[in-house]
Amino acid sequence: MANFSQPHICHCLTRLSTSRRNSIVTTDGNRKKTGEEFVGDVLSLASGLLDLGLRNSDIVAICAFNSDWYLVWLLAVAFVGAIVAPLNYRWSFEEAKSAMLSVKPVLLVSDESCGFWGLDFQSDAIPSLKWHVFLNSFSSGFEKASNIITTEMLRRNGIRSPTLDYTWAPEGAALICFTSGTTGKPKGVLISHSALIVQSLAKVAIVGYCEDDVYLHTTPLCHIGGLSSAMAMLMVGASHVLIRKFEAKLALEVIERHCVTSLITVPTMMGDLISLTRADKTSKGRQTVKRILNGGGSLPVGLIKDASEVFPRAKLLSAYGMTESCSSLTFVTFYDPTSETPGQHLHSYDVTKSRPVNQPQGVCVGKPAPHVELKICSNGSSDIGKILTRGPHAMLRYCDHNSLKTLDNANKVWLDTGDIGCIDNTGNLWLVGRTNNRIKSGGENVHPEEVEAILTQHPGVASVLVLGIPDPRLTEIVVACIKLAQGWQWSDKKCNSHSENELLLCSQTLQNHCRERNLSGFKVPKLFIVWRKPFPLTTTGKIRRDGIRREVISHLQCLPCKL
Repeated sequence: MANFSQPHICHCLTRLSTSRRNSIVTTDGNRKKTGEEFVGDVLSLASGLLDLGLRNSDIVAICAFNSDWYLVWLLAVAFVGAIVAPLNYRWSFEEAKSAMLSVKPVLLVSDESCGFWGLDFQSDAIPSLKWHVFLNSFSSGFEKASNIITTEMLRRNGIRSPTLDYTWAPEGAALICFTSGTTGKPKGVLISHSALIVQSLAKVAIVGYCEDDVYLHTTPLCHIGGLSSAMAMLMVGASHVLIRKFEAKLALEVIERHCVTSLITVPTMMGDLISLTRADKTSKGRQTVKRILNGGGSLPVGLIKDASEVFPRAKLLSAYGMTESCSSLTFVTFYDPTSETPGQHLHSYDVTKSRPVNQPQGVCVGKPAPHVELKICSNGSSDIGKILTRGPHAMLRYCDHNSLKTLDNANKVWLDTGDIGCIDNTGNLWLVGRTNNRIKSGGENVHPEEVEAILTQHPGVASVLVLGIPDPRLTEIVVACIKLAQGWQWSDKKCNSHSENELLLCSQTLQNHCRERNLSGFKVPKLFIVWRKPFPLTTTGKIRRDGIRREVISHLQCLPCKL
């Protein structure tokens, strides 16, 4: 392929330096950069990296809070043909060490978020590392180290050559993004420039990102959701507002101060934002928000309704995807104020009309993006099966494996998402569950996500997690850990749903609720546990099922328990 036809994420620099030359494209605290200044920082840092000795295909690990310099580093590393490997700043050193040993970076970029790693790095814990760069000034204890420098030192020393142009890493690779590790050790996923670009174009087309957007970075740039939306906004030349990490109060203040128009959330973030805005009826800032993209799990119907009231001018969408697919595979619109008639709330969420007669219960995650091809691989006796995908959005490979996780079918390679589902007659994808979450009860397969989708339809259930717990007779029994909606009470005895106290729940009420929605008997939870504390989450907002399962098992002997 000729170089002039190869995709590169640094294509965005031309737009930023011309049509956005004098416009503010990044705001980080009191620091603002125009398009010209931002591109200048990228080019001078890229030149400094070349002078330092960074070469094509080298790996650069970044562990830091969100900042404008993080964006500069992402583009500067790609510019010189090296590969960025973002690390999660919430990891312990041992977790970060394991990730770095698997990808062998030659340079580490960090800030105060991981300052506690210092002594470990000084003891040569990562043999491949040649340099350590701080995003800002030196952290305490590192001033005299010969292999440690700052971003400013590199940028200042870089001489911008008029012939300097970007290059490509082998395979067209742009970054290594690590999976969230909900069921095991995080894996490094090698993602191409083309995958990032087509993912950006999908978000531009479906979500509606544009040059006029003021985009608030609410999710970490070490995760594919935050990275892919950041790339989309760089492509269109939008304005970026960066906060170090998500805090609901700070996010709402920034939304109002900078007239934010777009942001992304996960369900826990949305819940926090809604709780705070209910307490502050005077805030007008949320009126500027036009687009909210949700990821990391489906939004319960009650949360969708609350979100549409808190952000009445915002189009609310949700995306289903994974790191291996460079973020979003499908999109569904929950609420769109521009297409609604007065009083007809959540009209666009009513996708059940397209469900086939024999469709099992599940979660509709919408239609695929234009570049995404989906396929269901079943055993022939059912429309339900493994969800497979292929296209330019798919990862190149796992960085510590020789090949993709694939299914070879007539010499055509498909990526196995690890999810189970089906596609209805209008093209909507229905997610039934994950292969590795499957519960085996009495010889039957139970997908917990299917049961969760039904239980969250009850107004008394705020959130729920369904697990399989070992049982000597059935192999596993289905157990539901529930968080009660505000104002509802739990009864360990049989309660009458039609009594004077209507805000009362018990096991039988929820079991009847499941049966009334035609859930098969073996899928109905045998045991309900009221969960009184937050579910443990990954940094992408996904529930850590394995940890909860261990905790439930350890508490079963003292039921009824109030975890």
